[in-house]
Amino acid sequence: MSGTVGGESRPEDPCQAREVLGIVGDKWSLLIVRNLSQGPRRFTELKRTVDGISQRMLTVTLRGLERDGILTRTVRNVMPPHVSYELTPMGRTLREATAPLLEWSITHLTHIDAARAAYDARPDTSPA
Repeated sequence: MSGTVGGESRPEDPCQAREVLGIVGDKWSLLIVRNLSQGPRRFTELKRTVDGISQRMLTVTLRGLERDGILTRTVRNVMPPHVSYELTPMGRTLREATAPLLEWSITHLTHIDAARAAYDARPDTSPA
């Protein structure tokens, strides 16, 4: 297989998938993508709906998702400026691909919490 980078053809490196998996593995990215699946949102709306995210982390995550082509940032020149974020077509496919993972997480959260509590309560949990 080959890919194109900067107009040049080169063999695909399966390890490059880890960059994409970094998006999927990042809890903030997935929660933002999930929130944007219902339509464009302003920064303050996202901050309110993504529980626990700091303003700085939201800014960093939004910039990364924009850079990766997952969302677009639109600035309307009004006073004060109106900035909104929206999923791109690729971002919508990411939402479709990760929706089952998010649903699985929600469904199994109580089981995971119980397993962690049981593990933490064991007398010796050090590695062998």
